[in-house]
Amino acid sequence: MSGKEQMNGKIAGVRSSSRVHCLREITVTYEGQNEHTVVKAPDLSASGMFINTMRAFPEGAVLNLRFRLAVTNALVQTRGEVRHCLPGVGVGVEFVGLAPEARRAIERELAVNNETGGSVEKRAGRVRNHGRKRGTR
Repeated sequence: MSGKEQMNGKIAGVRSSSRVHCLREITVTYEGQNEHTVVKAPDLSASGMFINTMRAFPEGAVLNLRFRLAVTNALVQTRGEVRHCLPGVGVGVEFVGLAPEARRAIERELAVNNETGGSVEKRAGRVRNHGRKRGTR
């Protein structure tokens, strides 16, 4: 198997857990620096995320992460260690020291996403509207 087919001991394209795009906002700072990194909606799992960003980070770099889940609106603050970097595309990070309640919130978000087929906008609207039908208040 070539290096392109294998990444961190896993076959490319095969993930150990389900992932979804289900964040409302995310803030990323390189630990030890105070500048924020501009990122696009990441690919989230219970153990980490892939963050789309043009900025390259070295493997092993620690990032401070703060994000809000789209459906449950839970705020998660944790650290993530860069496990791989695709220059010009983004970085894969593994959560470090994720609080148990934050992990449960992410797992709930993933479960809701998987149950409803992945339409975050529709689910978020249902949560905000508390299940009300259209045209009612």
